[in-house]
Amino acid sequence: MREAIAGELLAARARTSGLTDCVDDGELTAQHSPLMSPLVWDLAHIGNQEELWLLRNVGGRDPMHPEIDQLYDAFEHPRAERPRLPLLPPAEARAYAHEVRGRVLDLLDGVELSGPPLLQAGFAFGLIAQHEQQHDETMLITHQLRAGAPALAAAAPPAAVHADWPSEVVIPAGPFTMGTDTEPWALDNERPAHQVQLDAFALDTTPVSNAAYQLFIEDGGYHDPRWWTPAGWRHRMDAGLTAPLFWSREDGQWLRRRFGHTEPVPLGEPVLHVTWYEADAYARWAGRRLPTEAEWEKAARHDPATGRSRRFPWGDAAPGPEHANLGQRHLQPAPVGSYPQGASPHGVRQLIGDVWEWTSSDFAPYPGFRAWPYREYSEVFFAKPGEPAPYKVLRGGSFAVAPVACRGTFRNWDHPIRRQIFAGFRTARSLGAAA
Repeated sequence: MREAIAGELLAARARTSGLTDCVDDGELTAQHSPLMSPLVWDLAHIGNQEELWLLRNVGGRDPMHPEIDQLYDAFEHPRAERPRLPLLPPAEARAYAHEVRGRVLDLLDGVELSGPPLLQAGFAFGLIAQHEQQHDETMLITHQLRAGAPALAAAAPPAAVHADWPSEVVIPAGPFTMGTDTEPWALDNERPAHQVQLDAFALDTTPVSNAAYQLFIEDGGYHDPRWWTPAGWRHRMDAGLTAPLFWSREDGQWLRRRFGHTEPVPLGEPVLHVTWYEADAYARWAGRRLPTEAEWEKAARHDPATGRSRRFPWGDAAPGPEHANLGQRHLQPAPVGSYPQGASPHGVRQLIGDVWEWTSSDFAPYPGFRAWPYREYSEVFFAKPGEPAPYKVLRGGSFAVAPVACRGTFRNWDHPIRRQIFAGFRTARSLGAAA
């Protein structure tokens, strides 16, 4: 177990280094969008959270630099304010994160991975590995937003297997177990496991493609309020939305900017960088709807042959490159229909990896939810009684998500106006209890 934990920590740090060593100090300290922190803030924040949780809480060590705790408290300073803080400069941020990691690996060698809940199955170390990989995804979003020459490179994803598959699959009515009590590194909002009864529904076999989304655009979908919720239409008008983020129209062709490159929009890839409002409008235009979070998870985890819920669509084994596009192995989604070995028992493809998928569900606690080990991870983001829910749930991960931070129970959430995130969607339709 110790070797596996160390491997996850080292993999996360290698990715962090790759995302921060590829640009100069000016790029590290600049704010490339008011939606994002300077890269150097993320770098030191990663080290600070690791020190707080592992060296202080687990190891009982004295603070290394208590004066910086407040600077790297994500709840203390909104992202737009962080460039004005007296942040550690790049060299000091790197040295701090490096020193923390060295001490943590020493701690891992000697600590008992049992006893207190924080140490059972190495949970605290898994928490930090997931945290760093989540910030790596955030930094990758910053790289997508930054202007200038490309700084990152990766191989293209494999071509889709050219075979016919149905446009949708039917998920029968019935119960399934949602959430988990057994996933050792599951976070609090994934717990507890609970039975959910669903009516039958049909779900897209693959995420909605760029080609399909272009039909919505060409049919005037952005200019017809029939397809939009009132809040969505107001946002579409206020923000001037006419296409996914990073798309532009030149000489009759749709182009996109991707990590510093401008290229034709690939028709076969899942659509990316759309808000919840855009996804919802497309679904209405198509005569369909977004799936609920429970529907998404049943399609991804329920095994009709055994009645049990799997860890992943393909089974309980950890994701491999044959299953899903994860971990920044590629810098774009794979074409729709890819990864047949990663399909669920119902035949649904690409539920894990490629693009985060918007659902129709508000972010809310499961029955019996208990905030642990700290309420700021999930609880503070739930809707307040009597107030509109501020966040929508996304599922499945993207090409930017590491396997350690992605599983069939993993829940992500964001404001419905966000589209700098690596989000797409698939659609569903209701069939009824007797189907």
